[in-house]
Amino acid sequence: MTVTTETTKTQDEAQIRQIIADTASAICAKDLDRIMAHYAQDVIIFDAIPPFQTKGADEFRRTWEACLPCFPDSFGIEMRDLSLTVSGDLAIAHWLFHFTGMPKDHPGAQMWMRITSACQRKQGKWQIVHEHCSVPFDPETSQAVFRSAP
Repeated sequence: MTVTTETTKTQDEAQIRQIIADTASAICAKDLDRIMAHYAQDVIIFDAIPPFQTKGADEFRRTWEACLPCFPDSFGIEMRDLSLTVSGDLAIAHWLFHFTGMPKDHPGAQMWMRITSACQRKQGKWQIVHEHCSVPFDPETSQAVFRSAP
């Protein structure tokens, strides 16, 4: 690997990390335009909440429009175990997260969730083209696993 290639890979990784951080910050700010800023128009989302599969940024925006009022005015997101692989114009990231600063009885405060995000560089700009959010569950009971820490 040449120095230039290694530098480009490091820059790409930094850009993907920034997309993830920007999106989390936008969610906490309940800023719909900032949430959607990094999603490709043809994104496919597999989500932990209905409708479970969303095709296209316009449809995903409507999902967030319905979801954001359910969040309190102030909350945070804790992320851990971010893993990132970049190869050319494709990148895959996965991590764990949970919401913080929420009422104890709020459904979003009761569990850690998993995210896998696929990004593609299109016309020189990284965009999220696929995302999968899931909640761990016990296969014997088909119930979500509620834990305060992974």
